[in-house]
Amino acid sequence: MKNTIIFDLGAVLIDWNPHYLYRKIFDNESEMYHFLEHVCTPEWNEEQDAGRSLEEATDYLIRKHPEHEENIRAFYGRWDEMLGGPIEGTVAILRELKEHDEYNIYALTNWSEETFPIALERFDFLAWFDGIVVSGTEKNRKPFDSFYHTLLERYKVHPSEALFIDDNLRNVEAAEKLGIESIHFISPEDLRERLEKMGIL
Repeated sequence: MKNTIIFDLGAVLIDWNPHYLYRKIFDNESEMYHFLEHVCTPEWNEEQDAGRSLEEATDYLIRKHPEHEENIRAFYGRWDEMLGGPIEGTVAILRELKEHDEYNIYALTNWSEETFPIALERFDFLAWFDGIVVSGTEKNRKPFDSFYHTLLERYKVHPSEALFIDDNLRNVEAAEKLGIESIHFISPEDLRERLEKMGIL
């Protein structure tokens, strides 16, 4: 019997994408992709999610790629331009779950401690959660077991009573290894269908 729903935030409830910013900066799409694959990489960004400061991260990349200094500084200097808005279909699901009042609802997110306040200010629905565990604050992140355990222990959640929703298959598989039933998020429509089949919606 499930009594807890745990949501990821980015790409599940919040549309965040560096392309929104860097399409304004690069005239050439292939140059943009090259920059985001080889300079401001997802692996580099994950270190900020795990607690590295934005200043340290920026300085590190500028030392490594001085010819890209201006574009590197834009990553956090104009970070809010990467936020595309709420993913409305998933927000509607979250609202229904909250209104049913049958579940404890938490968020487990890989997010920099320094940029998360921007999201809190922009997205009212983040106040609907019973608790949010932010990787940058905890200096830990998905897919490490210890990060999941932080939420489980803090809110006294038993893995078998929880359902976890994340767009990253790596994170889903890590949760399942801990005994947390999980849904690999593809779209709001698919999520709704699966929750209805489970009797949660």
